[in-house]
Amino acid sequence: MSRIVLMLHPESSMRPISLLLLFFVACVTSWNANARGTDALHGRLVAPVGHVFVIVLENEPYGITFGPHSPASYLSKTLKAKGALLPDYYSIGHMSLDNYIAMISGQAPNPQTQDDCPVMTGFVRTRPGLNADGQALGSGCVYPTDVHTVAGQLHDAGLDWRGYMEDMGNDPDRESATCGHVPIGARDHTNHASAHDQYADKHDPFVYFHAIIDHRAYCSTHVVNLRHLRVDLKTVATTPQFAYITPNLCHDGHDAPCANGKPGGLVSANAFLKTWVPRILASPAYRKNGLLVITFDEGSQAHACCHEKGLPGGRPAGIYGPGGGRIGAVLLSPFIKPGTVSTHAYNHYALLRSIEDAFDLPYLGYAGAKGLRAFGPDVFTARKHIEATQRSAQRR
Repeated sequence: MSRIVLMLHPESSMRPISLLLLFFVACVTSWNANARGTDALHGRLVAPVGHVFVIVLENEPYGITFGPHSPASYLSKTLKAKGALLPDYYSIGHMSLDNYIAMISGQAPNPQTQDDCPVMTGFVRTRPGLNADGQALGSGCVYPTDVHTVAGQLHDAGLDWRGYMEDMGNDPDRESATCGHVPIGARDHTNHASAHDQYADKHDPFVYFHAIIDHRAYCSTHVVNLRHLRVDLKTVATTPQFAYITPNLCHDGHDAPCANGKPGGLVSANAFLKTWVPRILASPAYRKNGLLVITFDEGSQAHACCHEKGLPGGRPAGIYGPGGGRIGAVLLSPFIKPGTVSTHAYNHYALLRSIEDAFDLPYLGYAGAKGLRAFGPDVFTARKHIEATQRSAQRR
């Protein structure tokens, strides 16, 4: 609990009523800072989140997903009512891969990632190092070892992470069941689903960084099939601090119809959420201090928010516009009051910034862009629960 010390000059002539008013203002200011949960010096996340779960779906604009006739009623109605709706949440670019990469590294789209990397090429720099915005300049798919991700940041901080990829390794002739991806230099056959295996490299951002895939045992421990999540959720100790969940090409809504005959689109995405979201919400880690983010990779237009920038001298991030379009997001947490709706604009870089704030990590790439905001008191609205959790942590 904060202490307020009111210091007066010995010759102060302030009247008692003025002193009382000053003390009241100081108390209110201190209470507001505590209610926000914000570190005034570092701008850390406003709620004591300790476990972040992210589910990424595919290719739907806000008006379709959250409109009155949405096929995803579990997301657009049930889950929205349980948590916070971010109607002004935007994607970064087109097509898929550049958005996934932006979410975990803050790197802007480049010509190869904007094309979903049909060949798993290495990134070729046009200049060494990173620029002032933390961007690797050049083009390619697999980033050099000095281009970092939030996964590496968490590992260096002694925290755990896992990427859970549905169907990865179902067909071992296609890709491995852990750290699965085509070899560097190979054409990516995983972009097309089979009836038994609908995993796609382009929806698994972790396999596009040498800092992860060059350490095979490490990558195999952390990039795994989705079935591992059910076991990991059983205890707080076995649940990673950061869980990134990618459904297969059918369940994320990408394909319609699907290679296995299912309808796909928002209908299959809705069914996936109905299966997995209750498991996450019932887990001890989520109930303790969790945050679940459900969003999409891109929309159908090229609108942007938050002063988004592309690579210097390159084509726009959205190819035919500055961004990837308005997609929306739903956030659920014990620290969010049900039915919350935020009026602030966010994007995938803001999501990365929020994750980094939660774990007191420095900002990567455009997550550190001037004026970009992390999820704030407009999202984390369950003030009493936030304060009770903070007091409990201080006592330990």
